[in-house]
Amino acid sequence: MRNGEHETKLVIITGMSGAGKTVAVQSFEDLGYYCVDNLPPALLPKFLELMRDSTNNIRKVALVMDLRGREFFDSLFEALDVLGKEDWLEEHILFLDAKDEQLVSRYKETRRSHPLAVGGLPLNGIQQERKILDELRGRAQKIIDTTNLKPKELREKIVEKYTEGKQEIFSVHMVSFGFKYGVPIDADLVFDVRFLPNPHYVAHMQPLTGLNKEVSSYVFKWTDTKKFNEKVLDLLHFMLPQYKKEGKSQLVVAIGCTGGQHRSVAISEYFAKELSTQYTTHVSHRDIEKRKGH
Repeated sequence: MRNGEHETKLVIITGMSGAGKTVAVQSFEDLGYYCVDNLPPALLPKFLELMRDSTNNIRKVALVMDLRGREFFDSLFEALDVLGKEDWLEEHILFLDAKDEQLVSRYKETRRSHPLAVGGLPLNGIQQERKILDELRGRAQKIIDTTNLKPKELREKIVEKYTEGKQEIFSVHMVSFGFKYGVPIDADLVFDVRFLPNPHYVAHMQPLTGLNKEVSSYVFKWTDTKKFNEKVLDLLHFMLPQYKKEGKSQLVVAIGCTGGQHRSVAISEYFAKELSTQYTTHVSHRDIEKRKGH
């Protein structure tokens, strides 16, 4: 173990093609793991050298290894033997499986060819793959059968197994913006507050922003603002648990006014503070520094 620090965690995600490795690696990304998809097993020793480098801060890694790298697959067991000798590394193999009938159904739905049966019947490739992976399946510390699991249910199983302590992976990101500069492309929900009185037309407030106490007091003193905040918060308190239940890791809520300087900034700050008692919240102001003529 390096300098008395905690062991580096390495999860190798493998298993049957079509069993859910894409959902799995996305789940590990949400848990803060450094993820590499389709790493050839022959490169694992070199990757371990990079991980062991004391100059980096990578402490949680998830690697996807599957038959897309089948020309290197014979070297995987040799690489796994190397892992067992590294006392600084906590190694774990997650094997995803599913019944043949379900895997065939998934290939038909996606209209993709099995990597071992390109141009042939998916079932033939699945049966061949199962034989190749049989020994690896026996070495796995965790096997998840995804036959009857929806993607969000697989995600929940991974989060339950690999979440450390009380880590919270669902977060709310409030973004203020100006409609004159366009709506944020990554917004899940967008609210327009251009109907509220605009501090821009109060001369001494023009150069200020919604982070200024005088500006925020001006924005919040109106009855319409209070009603808007109440109704939107009520809506968010209803919707956020539903998004979280559905397996979403982050919700981006965009609040827009004309220039993204006054009203949207103040209200985004307010919502972030109100929601922070229940959720991990972040707030950013995309257009707060933009000025006319700049």
